[in-house]
Amino acid sequence: MRRALRWLLSFVVLIGVTGVGGSSAGAATAAGTDIKDRILAIPGMSLIEEKPVDGYRFFVLNYEQPVDHRNPDEGTFQQRISLLHKGEDRPTVFYTGGYTLNPEPKRTEPTQMVDGNQVSMEYRYFTPSRPEPADWSKLDIWQAASDQHRIFSALKRVYAKNWISTGASKGGMTATYYRRFYPQDMDGTVAYVAPNDVRNDEDGAYYDFFENVGTKQCRDRLNAAQREIFERRGEMVDRLAKWAKKGGYTFETVGGVDKAFELIAQDLVWGFWQYHLEEKECGDVPTPDASTDALYTWADKIGGWDAGTDQGMKDYVPYYYQAGTQLGSPDYEEPLLDDLRKYPGLNSPRTYVPRDIPMDSFDHGAMKDIDRWVRTRSSEMLFVNGEKDPWRAEPFRVGRGSEDSHVYTAPGANHGAQIAMLAGKDREAATESLLEWAGVDRAAADKGAAPKRLTTYDAELDRPDPRERMLRP
Repeated sequence: MRRALRWLLSFVVLIGVTGVGGSSAGAATAAGTDIKDRILAIPGMSLIEEKPVDGYRFFVLNYEQPVDHRNPDEGTFQQRISLLHKGEDRPTVFYTGGYTLNPEPKRTEPTQMVDGNQVSMEYRYFTPSRPEPADWSKLDIWQAASDQHRIFSALKRVYAKNWISTGASKGGMTATYYRRFYPQDMDGTVAYVAPNDVRNDEDGAYYDFFENVGTKQCRDRLNAAQREIFERRGEMVDRLAKWAKKGGYTFETVGGVDKAFELIAQDLVWGFWQYHLEEKECGDVPTPDASTDALYTWADKIGGWDAGTDQGMKDYVPYYYQAGTQLGSPDYEEPLLDDLRKYPGLNSPRTYVPRDIPMDSFDHGAMKDIDRWVRTRSSEMLFVNGEKDPWRAEPFRVGRGSEDSHVYTAPGANHGAQIAMLAGKDREAATESLLEWAGVDRAAADKGAAPKRLTTYDAELDRPDPRERMLRP
């Protein structure tokens, strides 16, 4: 399980600061007005709650957005955002996770590094930021980028310093698409572990990756454990069915418990490399002579049996819808399981989307357009990948036409790769670029020293969100 948009569109449809939820002079009231009042003076902005945070103000908000940015009079919906306010004299980081919004205050790595404000956006059609009724044809990368553009346009009147967009995995993809359609909004972008599926029908890069990642000893141990789990399909499916009955889980979307077993079990090797570390955890992979209980428990830790249930899938339907209509996805199936797999082709986006939601034909031009723009016209962009992350098999690349854009790989890192994990010179160069784009000036005493983050570690604000370990991508 892995969790006709053109350059001209940026100019054909101008989403400005008027209309539904648009900004106005009311948001730019005199200095000294409480920041909450200034934010709520923006038309379409409403407060859900404010939470106490040391050194910051933190607001969870709703912002009224058009369902269709090309036809803004044809209905609106409420989109959740959050605002971690440091000061109007600081740069602002615009974070997109690509999924639901975490309503708790967290600082992304760029926010930590530039000591800035942070605006976070819930991606359209993820609950509760979904129109009712939902017209799924309006869930595409341009509409989502236009959501982000309107939020930026509204808040830029309050936060006038430099802006940096960022996100990881699908959030990194989102940050990249936003820059493609609205290249002038941000002063820089940091896209973490963002896959780039340019040719959706070609997955050879993933087969090459799994044949070479890590050590042969670890690869062999993982393959043996996965195969043994398939060999014991009967016992595994029986346990899964009993667990589901006890917990009230169902398997209608995937088509039954046996298919749910295969969907999760065939993805275990992928899941290990994505979120686990070879040096620390390969020794914990059970051997083929392990008990069924040990194998079942390990598979649950790596893949999560609940991910094959209706309840586990429903929150991620918007992602799979987009994967099957624009983003693409690797339909990778481990060839070592060919004689044991019963449902070839099961691992595709349509499997995860309820049949009452129509999926239009796949737009083969969408990702090619993004890829071409990144290679030939992007500027002030950082792409950070993990060496042992499967999603690195199809990365973004910069080319001769790109300006001040860079691709870095963190040695030994997985899908949690960050700038702090880069090798020395790469880490310094990436940090220097980010600080420059953010427009922050390091103290005179630091001139000539290696660039570093401008904040100290905060155990509450800087701890990774555990929910992110469930996202693919």
